[in-house]
Amino acid sequence: MSKFSKTLNRVLRGNADANIRFDDLCHLLVHLGFSERIRGDHHIFVRDGVVEILNLQPRNSRAKAYQVKQVREIILLYGLAGEPESETPVEGDSNGEDGEQAHRGDEEGE
Repeated sequence: MSKFSKTLNRVLRGNADANIRFDDLCHLLVHLGFSERIRGDHHIFVRDGVVEILNLQPRNSRAKAYQVKQVREIILLYGLAGEPESETPVEGDSNGEDGEQAHRGDEEGE
């Protein structure tokens, strides 16, 4: 399991928000497509398609628990962990099957 996957799983589980390393959280966001801008100790993350701006600051070498929660909410709200991609093909499959079944029913009736 990659470091990215481990960090993503820890963030999504939410049982150790105070124990996420700040650098790991920043790398996770960059890996998810966010751009990072640093001003002092403020790390500001933005991403196309995401309205919210994430402004994170370290507490020693750890991320602040409430900021980890904000990151988790953004990941879940926008489906950045990959859930929506798995749902899209299912919709396409069901539409194709319904159309075939209706067509088969017409053939059987004739």
